Amino acid sequence: MSKKIAIVMTDMFEDSEYTEPAKAFKEAGHSLTVIEKSKGETLTGKTDDTEVTSDAGIDDVKPEDFDALFIPGGFSPDILRADDRFVTFAKAFMDDQKPVFAICHGPQLLITAEALKGRDITGYTSIKVDLKNAGANFHDEEVVVCHDQLVSSRTPDDLPAFIRESLKLLK
Repeated sequence: MSKKIAIVMTDMFEDSEYTEPAKAFKEAGHSLTVIEKSKGETLTGKTDDTEVTSDAGIDDVKPEDFDALFIPGGFSPDILRADDRFVTFAKAFMDDQKPVFAICHGPQLLITAEALKGRDITGYTSIKVDLKNAGANFHDEEVVVCHDQLVSSRTPDDLPAFIRESLKLLK
């Protein structure tokens, strides 16, 4: 069954952490909506200068319109967490027990949403202490699945495991 996946990101996202899962989600028949501050923005990746156009602005969407949330890494999550609208949006998925996929620095948005207390998670090594301070149980593993809801991975090297577990949750 096709699921609607919200993707929150802005400039300086980690290219492969968006492009590879997005491709796999589309190939599995899911629909994707890239959400930024406003619709039609051109977002540029930090590594390969991949360009992505936002499908919707954050003020034009509601969490209840989507089945899952995907947060690619890079500097994008750190930029987004300064905007309460994105924090509130992400928190709603966690509170409603909807699937959330966060890779690398993606969990930074969930830290700011105060949605990780008691959760098992992984992420990029530089946010390990932040995750622990947020009350999460950090695991240095290629992929961590918590409560059949939250899928997290550390780096682009972990993408095959991240994609595999994310697709399992979308079934």
